[in-house]
Amino acid sequence: MTREPLPDTGPPTRTTDLRMAGEWLARHDLADTHPTPLLASRLAVRRRARLATYVILAALIVVSALTAVSAFGGLQPHRPLPLLALAASVAGLLLAQSLLDRWVRRVDQRAGATLSRRATHPIHPGWRTVLGRPYAIFAVATFASAMALAASALAVPDPTVRQMAVVVLIGLLGATAITALQLRHLLRFPVVAEDEESLTADVIMRVEDARELTTPNVQWTLPVVLFGTAPGWWNAAAVAYLVLSLAACVALHARTPSCATVAQRAMSVR
Repeated sequence: MTREPLPDTGPPTRTTDLRMAGEWLARHDLADTHPTPLLASRLAVRRRARLATYVILAALIVVSALTAVSAFGGLQPHRPLPLLALAASVAGLLLAQSLLDRWVRRVDQRAGATLSRRATHPIHPGWRTVLGRPYAIFAVATFASAMALAASALAVPDPTVRQMAVVVLIGLLGATAITALQLRHLLRFPVVAEDEESLTADVIMRVEDARELTTPNVQWTLPVVLFGTAPGWWNAAAVAYLVLSLAACVALHARTPSCATVAQRAMSVR
């Protein structure tokens, strides 16, 4: 089933964005759908926002590592100033993520204003559709395990290890808050669609973004700050956590329905 592209009332859509939108449709079993300027612009802003989010999370990891070196790498006892700087950095990164989400939402609002009509039976997918119970359980389990792993280092007699564990805990809380902001945005922004095909594409985008958010990149990376200073039992526990959570992530992606299948099921029951 094909449809003609909507008239582009906004800025000119780049040929590259249209081509990538066509590839995105093909990957999600919508190869017969024509890539419209509306879809291309929505996908383009999400790619850029996702890249910026990766930069934000990388900055969080780097700042946490630098804080650990600055606060606990020297001969002086624990100094609170680097921890305050880390807390301020986390707050700044949360603000940056909030502004990114606002940018994506404004692009969607402008796209919605160009539609000649809205979907006849609009839906607003809840968390069970967008994220799904298995991915929600995985996200909670990886976060709780990472927090427990970092908190267990607080029991180590070495004050340096305990203080570095505080850095890891702050970083994990910051990363979780950023993820929560993004999930809130996914669940709350309105559907932008005018027909069955664009409605399906909207749901696919939400599901795809939600699954991307559940990948625990920061939870896998931040505990590395403690390697080399924590005792052997902690290092073994960290490796076990990484291996088990990675295996669970692979199994989850392999055994759960694709984003397109989830969207089609949501469309069939609405």
